[in-house]
This record gives sequence, C-alpha cells and structure tokens, in this order.
Amino acid sequence: MTWIDWGILLGKVVIVFVGLLVSVLLFIWMERKVIADLQTRSGPMRAGPRGVLLSLADGLKLFFKEAIHPTESDPWVYRLAPIFAVIPGFLAFVVVPFGPSVHIFGRTVGLQLADLSVGVLWVLAMTSIGVYTVVLAGWSSGSNYPLLGGVRSSAQMISYEVAMGLALVALLMFSGHLRTSEIVDAQSRVWYAIPQFPAFVVFLICALAEVNRPPFDLAEAESELVAGFHTEYSGIAFAMFMLSEYVNAVVVSSIAVTLFLGGWRGPWPWDGAWFVVGGVLWFLFKLVCVMYVFMLVRATLPRLRYDRLMNFGWKYLIPFGLFWVLATGAIIVLPDRYGRQRGAIIAVGLIVAAWLIGSMVKPLLEARQEEVPA
Repeated sequence: MTWIDWGILLGKVVIVFVGLLVSVLLFIWMERKVIADLQTRSGPMRAGPRGVLLSLADGLKLFFKEAIHPTESDPWVYRLAPIFAVIPGFLAFVVVPFGPSVHIFGRTVGLQLADLSVGVLWVLAMTSIGVYTVVLAGWSSGSNYPLLGGVRSSAQMISYEVAMGLALVALLMFSGHLRTSEIVDAQSRVWYAIPQFPAFVVFLICALAEVNRPPFDLAEAESELVAGFHTEYSGIAFAMFMLSEYVNAVVVSSIAVTLFLGGWRGPWPWDGAWFVVGGVLWFLFKLVCVMYVFMLVRATLPRLRYDRLMNFGWKYLIPFGLFWVLATGAIIVLPDRYGRQRGAIIAVGLIVAAWLIGSMVKPLLEARQEEVPA
C-alpha cells in the first residue's frame, strides 16, 4: 500500500467515526422528539434550534462531571469496561457498505472500511464481544445490584443472539454470500426483506434485545432506581455506556438495512456524479426509517417481565428460527431437485406439516409442564 492508500483508509476511518458520533447525537434528539410528539409534548426546545444540541450539552455535562469510584471495585476492570463497551459497535460497522464505489486518485474505493470475505460472521463476532463488557462492568463494581444486572443482561443477550444467528443463517442460505457488498449487489431487483420477511422480523426483534432497548431493557430499566450493570458508574464512564448503546442501535439498524433492505440501493437511482450521493442518501433514509421503528416500539410497547422475556426468546424465537432455516433449505433445494412446480408444492407441504405438528406438540408439552409439581 502506498501513502495514497493509507491516506484514503485514514479518511474513511475518520468519516465513519465522526459519522457514528454525530448520528448518535441526532438520533437521541430524534427519539426525544418522536416520543414527545406521540405524547402531545414539545420535547427538547433549548440548546440549539429546537433543542438539536441538547444531546451534545448532556455529553459535555457528563464529561466534566465528577466521577465517583466505589471503594470495593476492581480499579482496572472498572475503568476499562466502559471503553471496551464502545469498541465492538465501531468494529461491527467496518463491513457495512454505506454507498457505491467511487474513483479517487485513479483508484476504485468502496465506501466501506473493509470488504471482508466473512463479513456477516465478523458482525456476529463483534456483537458477541459486547456481552463481556456487560459482565465485566457488573462484576468489577463490587456491588450486588450491578453484578445481578450484568448476569441478567448477559443471559438476555446470549439467548437472543442464538435467534439472531438463526435468522442470519436463513438469509445466508438464501443469498449464498458472506460478503456484505455481494449481499447488497444481489438485492438490485428484490430486497431480501420480501422473500425472507420472517427472518427480517426475527432479526429486528433480536436487535432490540441485543442493544437493551425497550421493551427488552429489563436489567437497566430507565424508570427504576437501580440501573443494572452500570449502577455504580457516573460522569464520563456512564456516558460511554450510553454512547455504546446508541452506537450499537445505529449499527444493528445499518446491518438490517444492508442485509435485508438493499443497502445503499434505491428504486430511483441518480445518474452520473450524483450516483454516489444518491446511494449514500438512500442508505441514510433507510437507516432513519429502521431507527424510527425502534422509537415507535419504545413509545408504544410496555416493558416485559424478565421471565417472559427469556421465555419468548427460548420457546418462541429460537424454535421459529430453526423452523425457518429448515423451510428456507426446502425452498432452495427441492425446486432444483424435483422441478420448480413440483418442488415448490413439496416444500410448501413440508412447511405446513411441520407447522401443524409443532402446533399440536406445543399444547401437550405445556400441559405436561403444568402437571409437574413445583
């Protein structure tokens, strides 16, 4: 790599880093405005035009606020956990293409930090690392409440990662690609959210649970006195956890746009020099739409009880994810082996039969559990 290549790479890193930080500030302001509008309130109106700089003011306030360190905490792990909480979100965005390729200094440069051959697996790996920061923050605080909050949050994130992985397995089986750029190119005609709509819905539900957003924010409920694994944090350390949560929300929304909604591709592309600008605008528009759905869910659905949250993940989402993986395999393989019409009929028949068997077996299992004495 020449110095030009290093300069281009450094420029993309700066653009992505600054873009994620600015998007977090704007989405926090947007969320306050959307929820306020649904509740017939004005929302933030100070600190900038219509309160748009309020998130920046809150960040500056937390940055200069005194940090209180518990005496029983582990000093090194306690201080490093908030920093490690932010890193996985930025690393997961590395493989997200937010626009088409551009030509700079005689080089074709993709609007993507790294086009890895195992891009989807990289995303799963980075989202899984975030579990360790939650556990480390809760354990290092030296208090029972953060420890219990960290254990509950890690159990929640791990359980919903299984269902998310199954949704992505079905998508990968359908697309046949692991590179995110190839998945975006394959959606030039039809977005995968249409043929893989069940996987898309499961992915969005698991994404909400992964980033601890309502109605799955049990361990760090904002309206309660105890805030879960970050109870003992204050000042800039608490701001880092808040930043990581919103960065992860932006990242999972970007991944949903990339894998299911065609990425930067739009139904009305621009021509010529505006092609790149149009692709970036389409990506941002879809990202805002997915985040808006997350905000509507937060404003409308009540918080689940913890046992119901885990029950929903293990007894409903994971079995349905396994069912949809089998259904996707049948839809892909059977038409090629038995012909399109005959294979489609067999695939639909097997899906319906599996669904009926599951519907009959589920009441029997539930009745058996009720008969077992506590």
